[in-house]
Amino acid sequence: MTVGLNLTGPVEPVVAAPKKPSKPKADLASQLRASAKTATRTSGGGAAHTSTSYSTYTVQPGDTVAAIAGRHGLSTASVLALNGLGWKSLIFPGQVLKLAPGATTAPTPVAQEGGRYTIVKGDTISRIAARFGVSVQSVLSANGLSWSSIIYPGQTIAIPAAPAAATSGPSIELVSDVTPAPEAAPAPSAPAPTSSYTIKSGDTISAIASRFGVSVQAILAANGLSASSIIYPGGTLVIPAAGSSSGGGATSGSVTPLTAEQEANARIIIQVGREQGVPDYGIIIALATAMQESSLRNIDYGDRDSVGLFQQRPSTGWGTVEEILNPRHAAYLFYQGRAGYTRGLLDIAGWQSMPLTVAAQKVQISAYPDHYAKWETSARAWFAALA
Repeated sequence: MTVGLNLTGPVEPVVAAPKKPSKPKADLASQLRASAKTATRTSGGGAAHTSTSYSTYTVQPGDTVAAIAGRHGLSTASVLALNGLGWKSLIFPGQVLKLAPGATTAPTPVAQEGGRYTIVKGDTISRIAARFGVSVQSVLSANGLSWSSIIYPGQTIAIPAAPAAATSGPSIELVSDVTPAPEAAPAPSAPAPTSSYTIKSGDTISAIASRFGVSVQAILAANGLSASSIIYPGGTLVIPAAGSSSGGGATSGSVTPLTAEQEANARIIIQVGREQGVPDYGIIIALATAMQESSLRNIDYGDRDSVGLFQQRPSTGWGTVEEILNPRHAAYLFYQGRAGYTRGLLDIAGWQSMPLTVAAQKVQISAYPDHYAKWETSARAWFAALA
């Protein structure tokens, strides 16, 4: 899966056919003046006036000026000129753009055969599927994803045509642990090896686990949660197969495929480990740790001031933001630590005889010490393929 770092790329050029060659700025200015003329309206008294009331649009991750202009029925050139931008200008999430009078409301996405959708912050597969009127399973299948796959802003996924044949996981009403259920609810049909459930108001993990005939720990492990985690209405949970009692997590027993970016970062972690003389098991621990912490992406955000592949924090002594955002340096820090400030894996006495999740936790000191275990199977496979 490809990665976006909440930074859009260069503005997409529009192929134009001008009557004669001219400088881009002059062409944009003339188009803006033409756009302004079309905004001229006649008032009730018959006098003509020019509207100066512009609408605005806040840039979202993955947006381009061409896409924004198209969604609002405007030309790319007019949006560029109105905002003082050039063809190679960058736009950023959160930036507010002015739109010329006459802009139309952005249309609601419509599912089309072979359609594409760019993920924005806060999206889930279930919400995307609902928006396009297709099933969760059909979106997963169209993109080679599983229930445990991770999506991220800027990633583009295929949207299958509606209606889709597959169906999403069971959807049932549950009751809160606080108030006993007045009557027993019908038991759902046995779920598939993994299915999904959309959390409703009043749900608890224990109630969900009981209804699906699985253990609380199995659901926690399958979703990377702990006993103290908070769930919210509208969120989606992976439901493991009935009879699951504990777990190595959502990817236990299966291998999660890597995107090109993830593979590149995995190769860096392996290469740095080799250069430092780290045993194979140590490199596997590093791969699993980076997957849990950042999905093997070199991200510039995280919990509090955490950044980078391993979500290392400048405030706790791992180094500067610039240093940590260097993937090679981040991998070195995980193995060797920073003398006088942090411990690396090689500083942990007896790490080679520890379970993977225990060794990783000794370095990371995470609030979720058991979560690294779910990536061990995949990490061993990645190492075998890339080392």
